[in-house]
Amino acid sequence: MQVILLERVAKLGQMGEVVDVKAGYARNYLLPQGKALTASQANIAQFEAQKAQLEARNLETKKEAEALAEKLAGQQFVVIRSASDAGALYGSVTPRDAADVATAEGFTVDRKQVVLTTPIKELGVHSVSVVLHPEVAVEIEINVARSAEEAELQASGKSIQELAAEAEAEAEFEIAELFDDIGAAASDDDDIAPAAEEVSEDDNA
Repeated sequence: MQVILLERVAKLGQMGEVVDVKAGYARNYLLPQGKALTASQANIAQFEAQKAQLEARNLETKKEAEALAEKLAGQQFVVIRSASDAGALYGSVTPRDAADVATAEGFTVDRKQVVLTTPIKELGVHSVSVVLHPEVAVEIEINVARSAEEAELQASGKSIQELAAEAEAEAEFEIAELFDDIGAAASDDDDIAPAAEEVSEDDNA
């Protein structure tokens, strides 16, 4: 099926190009989203008549997108989730979740603009692409953690595996200290015992 693009579509073409696409892709996405028209003679003529207006509107929205992109690029947003000790999430972080945390921080981001190449199913800091305009995209980071404190540690560059190893080492150190204290207490008891025996012998005398 041939369509004429009303804006740039990634991996498909630029505004004004007539391209071949699958009928389902056109009917379910390109046409209802206003990204293209069927490439009939009437629609091509209509596009040519409105081309200047479409280009002007595209330029305006592109400038707005670029302004937002400057503020948004490189931002990190925290998503708190439950997860196993190994770092596997109970569920996954979706484009809606990413859009919601960005919007909560004052950025206007729609879930349809968030592109996840693979679902986020583990704790950690994940790079996510946000397409603000057909010609403007930025990378943001989603910091998925079990608590705000864990998110801060991850933001400093520590992985969940390193955090777990540190926690384990700390626990082992505390156990070792506990056994040292018990050993020291037992040693003190040994020192006291002979003295107690001596006292009882003196009493018998």
